Amino acid sequence: MPSNPATTRSRRGFTLIELLVVIAIIAVLIALLLPAVQSAREAARRAQCTNNLKQLGLAVHNYLDQNQCFPLKDMYPHTADLSCGWSLSWPLAILPGLEQMAMYNAYNFNFSTGGADYDTPCTSANGWVNSTVGRTQVATFLCPSESLNQHPDAGWGTMNYYGNVGGPGILATFSGTIVPNHVSIGMVVGGGYGAGAPITMASITDGSSNTAVFSEKLYGNPNALNTMTPGSTSGKRGMFNPTGATASHDTGNQAEAMAFLGACRQIPATTTATSSISGLSWTKSYPAYVAINGYTHFGPPNSIACAIMNTYWGGPSDAVPPTSNHPGGVNVGLADGSVRFIKDTTSLPAWWALGTRAGGEVISSDAL
Repeated sequence: MPSNPATTRSRRGFTLIELLVVIAIIAVLIALLLPAVQSAREAARRAQCTNNLKQLGLAVHNYLDQNQCFPLKDMYPHTADLSCGWSLSWPLAILPGLEQMAMYNAYNFNFSTGGADYDTPCTSANGWVNSTVGRTQVATFLCPSESLNQHPDAGWGTMNYYGNVGGPGILATFSGTIVPNHVSIGMVVGGGYGAGAPITMASITDGSSNTAVFSEKLYGNPNALNTMTPGSTSGKRGMFNPTGATASHDTGNQAEAMAFLGACRQIPATTTATSSISGLSWTKSYPAYVAINGYTHFGPPNSIACAIMNTYWGGPSDAVPPTSNHPGGVNVGLADGSVRFIKDTTSLPAWWALGTRAGGEVISSDAL
């Protein structure tokens, strides 16, 4: 029998307009929620980065307890006749404090970081004695916000954390906490650096809570040199050479230091970087005139690196600032073991003061 129209239920679907409205609402909600999700992820990465720096700080204090000094930036001239200039880097010294005693014991300290042997020093055949340790990536040395998967030197372990060499070298070279074991006089244009020495906690007269030990730095990308310009997203990974600026060591000339930074900031936007090799290896260092495993409190955080003294690597008298992918600043580990987030907009006097251990500067609580 035919159904009674009066008792038949009406069946009605969504119209096209209604469907489009629902899709539009979902798209708006996603657009609103996505930044919050990304922000939450970055907050987690920044927290992990902070934890890494705290672990480094604890390892340094363990080293201090045993050796009464901070780890040295480099151990040159250790095995100098085998090294071609390369030497042991500070991360090797604190491996036991990072629960990496097995790796520490596996490293042969009778050879250079490249692993040169007695029969063929400084040749392409070198590099294998300590390659097992050197090619191991220690997770604590990497910031989770680092976005580049390719390491500067393929196969070798890299790092995102660097030692504080000091404030502007124009004012006072090697005024930081991580300084060289030995300084060769006359190896740098403009004069020698003087003598380096291990730093004790007692020598940090500015106060351990006002003195930096470590900060973070994005590692380089040598394959992208032609795209690294001062205003590019990869510009923080390169080294630039300002023109019309001069710099000398230990002159105490603040005007000269400001002129150097001014020239750095005025580099044309189309200028490409001259090098990009930071983070080459966490086991390798170089003598005093190179900051391959260190950074300087000269240019502000997340500014570009500029060099006059060592135009390829960057050195203690150059602007080699910490850099990161954290929005607005960088994490800095202090000598008391704490970690602070320092904004890109922090004042230069406060930033310079944070980099020196005995400069006598006063840092107010709201300056950083």
